[in-house]
Formats: sequence, structure tokens, C-alpha cells
Amino acid sequence: MSNRKMITAALPYANGPVHIGHLAGVYIPADVYARFQRRLGKDVAFICGSDEHGIPITIRAKKEGVTPQDIVDKYHEVIKKSFSDLGISFDEYSRTTSKNHYETSQDFFKVLHEKGKFTEEVSEQYFDEQAGEFLADRYIVGTCPNCGNENAYGDQCEKCGSTLSPSELINPKSMLSGNIPILKETKNWYLPLNDYEDFLNEWIIEGHKDDWKPNVYGQVKSWLNDGLKPRAMTRDLNWGVPVPLPDAEGKVLYVWFDAPIGYISFTKEWAEKNGKNWKDYWQNENSDLVHFIGKDNIVFHCIIFPAMMKAHGDYIMPKNVPAFEFLNLENDKISTSRNWAVWAHEYIEDFPGQQDVLRYALLSSAPETKDNNFTWKDFQTKNNSELVGIFGNFINRVAVLIHKYYDGIIPQGDVNAPELKEINKSAKEISGFLENYEFRNSLTALMNLARFGNQYLQTEEPWKTIKDNPEKAAQSLFVGAQIAVALAQLCEPFMPFSSEKLLNMLNVNKTDWSTIETKSVLIETGHKINEASLLFSKIEDDVIEAQIQKLENTKQNNKKTNPNANPMKEEITFDDFTKIDLRTATIVEAEKVEKADKLLKLTVDTGVDVRTVVSGIAESFTPEEVVGKQVMILLNLAPRKIRGIESQGMLLLTTKPDGKLSFVTPDDNNVENGIEIG
Repeated sequence: MSNRKMITAALPYANGPVHIGHLAGVYIPADVYARFQRRLGKDVAFICGSDEHGIPITIRAKKEGVTPQDIVDKYHEVIKKSFSDLGISFDEYSRTTSKNHYETSQDFFKVLHEKGKFTEEVSEQYFDEQAGEFLADRYIVGTCPNCGNENAYGDQCEKCGSTLSPSELINPKSMLSGNIPILKETKNWYLPLNDYEDFLNEWIIEGHKDDWKPNVYGQVKSWLNDGLKPRAMTRDLNWGVPVPLPDAEGKVLYVWFDAPIGYISFTKEWAEKNGKNWKDYWQNENSDLVHFIGKDNIVFHCIIFPAMMKAHGDYIMPKNVPAFEFLNLENDKISTSRNWAVWAHEYIEDFPGQQDVLRYALLSSAPETKDNNFTWKDFQTKNNSELVGIFGNFINRVAVLIHKYYDGIIPQGDVNAPELKEINKSAKEISGFLENYEFRNSLTALMNLARFGNQYLQTEEPWKTIKDNPEKAAQSLFVGAQIAVALAQLCEPFMPFSSEKLLNMLNVNKTDWSTIETKSVLIETGHKINEASLLFSKIEDDVIEAQIQKLENTKQNNKKTNPNANPMKEEITFDDFTKIDLRTATIVEAEKVEKADKLLKLTVDTGVDVRTVVSGIAESFTPEEVVGKQVMILLNLAPRKIRGIESQGMLLLTTKPDGKLSFVTPDDNNVENGIEIG
């Protein structure tokens, strides 16, 4: 196994913030793995950055009426800060609009072009006549030929997961204008993926059957069994990396050509800053390349990008591509368009100082081999029952008792106590699981050590034996201290903030992983620890209910046909409704109420009587405008005094988009006053 680890995490689109699905499916597992490899003493480059050339960026820009650059500038910073706040320890987080990335991806393209790896093909592609643009795959929507989803994109159906081409869509429409596009000839440069079938079969199907995840291996095998076809590596767009050829004006590199090259260009940036040679990580067989991605990116990282690197000739192939499945939210698919998500930056605002709780909850529900589900109630349980009740409880008992009985100094104990072997066993278990990308199992092994510590203390009861058997009490707290230090060291990849806090509490430094796998004594007798403090705090029901209500509000808002409409008021019964007396009426007189800018005093003929109504409509109507206006009035509303004037009823009004009021009136303006409505 190589001492050098080149670890990448899928580039997030800079068209919006990141949510828990992204975190659970890519970034937190990747961070755990990178932190673990560093603790093993490996030479690690953990690389990521914002993908700023995808079609989602231009779609977002058009919706907001701004430029694509405005969008990526905004969301690059939002995403970068969220990762930093959650402790994602990238060695480099860059962006694909950088000068370095443009040069790197263009150079890569030119090498392939000079080697004759591309074919030039004139094809018919969809063109929006109204917009005057060729339509990229994501600018075309239609019905999926495989599952019937009417909102499939030109490159993929997000409902069934099928990879598509625009020509396969049924009833295609342009997302720019909504019109039916026409077919128009254009020239592009294609990479004949079929030329690499033998290589891919030998490398993946024969070489990684036993060590790649079944979901990854199975999807790649299916693609190869179906046969590969040439794929265009350029697009007719005005946003992206320009194709570096003289006869390619108005064309840019296909986003899935330039985006993975971002891993290389960002590594170059990091290497230059740190006195490293980037080629050691990308062009040296003594380097392990590992891609962390979601399942929707498997084809790009296991077929297209490797074919590109093989065509280039200088690059190593990925050692592993541990792709994750999708995370659902409250039993519903996470959707950015429906705002059905828990956004990283909002979590940080709502749960200050509790980043590790989210990291722990998402890792314990990580969709490693199949889709999984996140619920706020489960999040609360994991925090209160596991982090507070097991992990935090053990640490607190050890630290408090050592301070209480020994003034914070580690007591004398037997360094050969059999219980100490549990530390080495746990460290090796966690290590084995992480090497195999089994993050949930590794987290369980960590928590099992905390459980063991709790059970040990409960059995030994040092708070009782301190009186009649002080030597036994000292022994049990000596062992407890070793387990506490082990937990502080071992939890760092998973919960870095808690690890740092715990290491400070125990007054010890971070050590390499092999020490915990081999040494039983991690903190010596006579060592003084710092004051005890709580690692985790209980999350109350009202905090969780607020998050659940936020999602419920989102769900209700998604049902609205008019997003500006206020939520429905509390339900009433039919009997309540029958009590309402709505009538047609006519305003016969109107005047302003003194010292009240918003109020008009109205005299209204209801057909039953003539009465006074005070209404807050003065900012929308003058008195002269409303006289003679036929309106609808709630007749049997109890009178109340407004500015000393008794108001006997309420007029029905609506609010227009500009904030002005409008009367609800009968269709027929000649309806008699007093006609009942219902």
C-alpha cells in the first residue's frame, strides 16, 4: 500500500449552498478518511473546489437575472465557509474559474488533440430559435424513455438514474424559452470511449471486482456490457473554458471534461504553495488516487475521466472510487428546487458549536451501499442517547472523579491490566473499517469503546471503593483515564472539534495512530489533567420541533400554486361558516379619519341598513374613488371602536403584488344591496 494518498472529493456546483445529502454522501466521509490517513503518517493531498462551469450555474443566473460569474462568486464563498465551519480539512479548496485551471484543462485538451485522440463530428443538436442558442443537455427537458418521468434532463433522469442523450427524450422542450427546439448542425470534438473498452474491462472488471464497492462495480460493469459510444468533449456555450483551437469559436470544454481536471489544477496550486511536486501525486505509481463521489457521478469518474487520463498517457488510475448512495430527509428525497433540505450554513447558525453532532449523525446514517434516511428525531436521539449519554457521560465521570479524589492527577495503576487491551483492539478495528471505507462500522467500533468504558466504571464503582479499597479505585480510574485518552485520539477523524476539546481537557497532544494500536498506556501516572467540562449538551424537544416545523412550512409552501399566498388560517367547522353573513353593499359616503393616515370613515348601504365602517384603505384609495363602489361586507361582525368611531362591519379586500389593496366585488356591478353571499 502506498505511503502517498491523493484524495479528491466531488466538486460541488457553485449554484447554491451545500446540504446534508452532500455532506453525508461525499464530504464528511472523505474528510474522515483524509484525517485518518494523516494520522497513519501518510503523505496526504486532500483536494476539492467549486465546479463553476456547470449548466446549473447558468440556469440559476438566468433565473436571478445576473451573470454566471455573480452566481459562482457568491456561492463559492458560501460553500467554502460551510466546509471550513464543519471541519472539512481540505488541503486545497479552489475553483474552476481560476486562471490556473483554465490553463491546465486547456493544456490537457491540447495534448489529446495533438495525439489524435479526438474525432471531429458534425451532428445535429437541439437549437432554441427564440433564444438563438444551442441547448446543452441540461437546457433540455422531456419525458424519460425508461421510466416516463416528464422532467428528465437531456443527460440524465434523476428519477430512475438513467444516463440519457437529448435525442432520447420524448417531447423535448427548451428550458430557455419553453419552446420545442429544432435540430441544427454543429461541429464538436468527441472522445471515442469505445476505443477504451478493453482497457476499462481489464482495469475495473478484472482488476477491482473484489475491492470496489458493489454499487460502483455493478454500475460500471453494466455500462461496459452495454457498449460505450463516442462522447462530445466540447459544447456550444458561452460559459466555460474556451476550446483552445483556432476553429472552435463559441465553443467551451464539456463540463465533465474540465471539472475532473480541476482535481489536477487544484493539486498544482497546493503543491506550489507547499514546495511539493504535483506530479508525485498524479503521475507516480507510488500514489494512491481515491475519488469520493455520489452515485450519480460514477460514470464520469470510473469511465470518462479514466479514459481521458489513459488517452493522455501520463496519469495513474484511481485506486478506489468509494461512491455513496443518496440520503433522504424525513423519508422524502432531498430536493434543492423544492428547498427540501437541511442546509449546512443554516445548521451552523441554528446549532452553534455543535458541528460534531451533525458529523456524527450523518456518519452513523451514511448511505454507504444503499439510500438512507435522516430525521430530526433520530438526530436528537443520537446526540442525547449516544454522544451525551454514552461518550460524554464516560468522559465526564472519569475527569470529575480524578479531580475529586486525586486533584486532577492520574493515579497509580497496573499497566498490564487486561482491560487496556480493549484500546488496542478498538484502534485496530476502526483502522480496518476505515481502510475498507466502512464508516458506519468504524463509528460503531469507536462508540463500543466508550460503552466498554462506561460498563467498566459501573462494575468497578470507584466512587464506592475509594473508601474501603482505595487501591482498587485508583486502578479503575487509571484504566478509565487510558480509555478516555484513547477516545480523544480515535474520535479525531470523526469529531475533530470534540477531539481537540477533549485533548485539551486531558492535557495531552495528538499522536500517531500506530501508538494507540500498540501501546496500552497513553497517559502516565502523575500526569495532571485540566478541569472537566461537558463535551456535548442535550438537545431539547423544542429545538427539534422548530426544525421539524421549518420543514413542514417548506412542505406547505411547495403545495402552493401561488408562492406569495399566506398560509391557511386555523380550520373552522361548517357550523362556524353558516354564522357568517356576507352581503353586497354600496359605499355612499367617505371621508378621512383625522390624525389617521390609513383610515377612511365609510357610510355603507347594506340593503339591511345604512351603517358606518372604518377601514384601513386610505393609502390605496382616496375618498372620492370609493364613493359609489359596490363591495362585499361582513355584516354580523361585532361592532368595535376605532379612533373613537364605532365601526359596524368589515369590507372584503385583497392585497395586490405591489402592496396596494383591492376590493372584492360582485361580477355584476348592478346587484342589489343586501344580497346574501354563500
